[in-house]
Amino acid sequence: MAKFEIVMPKMGESVIEATITRWMKGVGDTVEEDDPIVEIATDKVDSEIPSPVEGKIVEAFFSEGDVVAVGKVIAIVEIEGEEEEAGDASAEKTAEPAVEKKTEAEKPEETAVDEKKSAESSSAVSYADADRFYSPLVKQIAKTENISLQELESIEGSGKDGRVNKNDVLSFLENRGAAPKADKAADKTADKQAAKPAQAEAPKVSAGAGDQVIQMDRMRRLIADHMVMSKQVSPHVTSFIDVDVTNIVNWRNKVKDSFQKREGQKITYTPIFFEAAAKALKDYPQVNASVDGYNMVLRKNINIGMATALPNGNLIVPVIKNVDEKNLLGITKNVNDLANRARNNKLDPDEIQGGTFTITNFGSFDSLTGTPIINQPQVAILAVGAIRKQPAVLETEMGDVIAIRHIMILALAYDHRIVDGALGGLYLKRMKELLENFDPNREV
Repeated sequence: MAKFEIVMPKMGESVIEATITRWMKGVGDTVEEDDPIVEIATDKVDSEIPSPVEGKIVEAFFSEGDVVAVGKVIAIVEIEGEEEEAGDASAEKTAEPAVEKKTEAEKPEETAVDEKKSAESSSAVSYADADRFYSPLVKQIAKTENISLQELESIEGSGKDGRVNKNDVLSFLENRGAAPKADKAADKTADKQAAKPAQAEAPKVSAGAGDQVIQMDRMRRLIADHMVMSKQVSPHVTSFIDVDVTNIVNWRNKVKDSFQKREGQKITYTPIFFEAAAKALKDYPQVNASVDGYNMVLRKNINIGMATALPNGNLIVPVIKNVDEKNLLGITKNVNDLANRARNNKLDPDEIQGGTFTITNFGSFDSLTGTPIINQPQVAILAVGAIRKQPAVLETEMGDVIAIRHIMILALAYDHRIVDGALGGLYLKRMKELLENFDPNREV
């Protein structure tokens, strides 16, 4: 009998570890190919690991709740075949890391850092307050060379998305004593410190007789930390505007049955809001942005996150990429697909990353409006309220009249560091124009 190693997969660009939340198969259980064997959770998304082979689980190396590094073997599956075949499969699976290790060893300038030492001690290196991700190797070099967090944050990364790699750190060490570099590092550190407010300490809480204490689950803890961080980072301001969406309501009532019969799914108001939001973002690109110290990063792509409530009461934000490049039918199918898979815990890690703007629907819970918290590192979030019939004044050729109209409130929360009240108001005004002038005869 041959043995096959099940390893912890990489679940996203910056994900280096995952928590085992539940074993779905145990030692001694028989598994078919693609059977889910373990459920894992990262700071990005929950997922299941399927078995790539058919066989029997003979060993499991970690328990529920254990945090496991990417690439670690978590279980052994016994499969039909000779040991030599399994060895070949294992060698094929690890061929790429082996080449990488050999390449690292061949580079003379990189022999200063021992790889084994890095792996053993990287968990002890703590840069918890860092504003960006650093690999274990970079952290080990920083620790060995006594590079402070301020110095590490000042290094300009040459890797993907500006990531600091080993060569960047070694280059920094070569020029560590140079005055211009030091001045530049000090300036960048000062910029980041100026942009980072001091954290407030939470008050002590004690439970009284009869109180029930419920520990937050992993996802709720992540949400809590993210919300607190956002309020500390961004000075929030919220502006409101009411919108007459009667044309949209009448149009949807007219097409919803034929659309469902033709496409096999429902059409809601959400895709219309996404389409209008994307058009308004093209008109006001500073709302589709991020803040990096004293720099404004205007995003090229319009990727809109859709805040989705889960059955357990938690929240997840799948992202529809390049909304401005899709028609209403395409947006509708994306919205329905992501919403369904979000509620069934079937999202891929990439589908909850890369958002540049977020929409949350308070109206689904019959709320008129609210003041949402910005989803960092974005600078704005749009809240959609419930649609209600209300009396409204209409201007006609015969004079003003009072009529019953479908009214909705939009709320835009924005980061006052780069979005002022004027810009926030102009964005909402553009949204109002787009929604109120919706073509009631439109085809979809």
